[in-house]
Amino acid sequence: MKKALILGASGGIGSAVANNLKKQYWDVTSLSRSLNQFDITNEDSVQASLSSVRGPFNYILIATGALEIKSTPEKSINHLSKSNMIDHFVTNTIGPALILKHIRLLLDKKSSSIVSVLSARVGSIEDNKLGGWYSYRAAKAAVNQIVKSFSIELSRSHPKACLLAIHPGTVDTNLTHKYSSNYPKQTPAEAAQNILDVTLNKDTSHTGKFFDWANKEIPW
Repeated sequence: MKKALILGASGGIGSAVANNLKKQYWDVTSLSRSLNQFDITNEDSVQASLSSVRGPFNYILIATGALEIKSTPEKSINHLSKSNMIDHFVTNTIGPALILKHIRLLLDKKSSSIVSVLSARVGSIEDNKLGGWYSYRAAKAAVNQIVKSFSIELSRSHPKACLLAIHPGTVDTNLTHKYSSNYPKQTPAEAAQNILDVTLNKDTSHTGKFFDWANKEIPW
């Protein structure tokens, strides 16, 4: 039986991916703040939580993150604040980075494995045509850099592993409902199926890349 680890499994996307895999008879392990007191902002919590699960895993999804933390996304640089930027980097960059730091022991060096990190198209510098959303954009661009850098390092110790970033599209969840009225939306179940269709079909030739829900590569 294939094994999957879903981090952020109580969120709309994470829970939908976990449920999808269970229906396909995967052995799914779920971690989240509400389910297991899994705190991605605390390295001791990350290390303890990852040490408590039994690998190796064929598939790992880091589905953590937040668009709105204590304030709405900045429309202008005049709205930018140090505290909001710190909050976004802690949640959207440092949290996933700490998970990746401790994830190698959950992967088999001799078997193929896929690790996918939820990112966002707005984290693409080249794709930025609208501006704004400074803290969220910057934090997602930073986590993309973490994914790219660690994919190179991971390939040395785990040559059959694939690490990639995935943009799930606009999903009808609590994270996006205030900002998605002008965009076509997917249900969490639809997004989960798209994410799995894209990520589970990747191999080592795709490691260190950034894809959207429709399987199109996004420029960094």
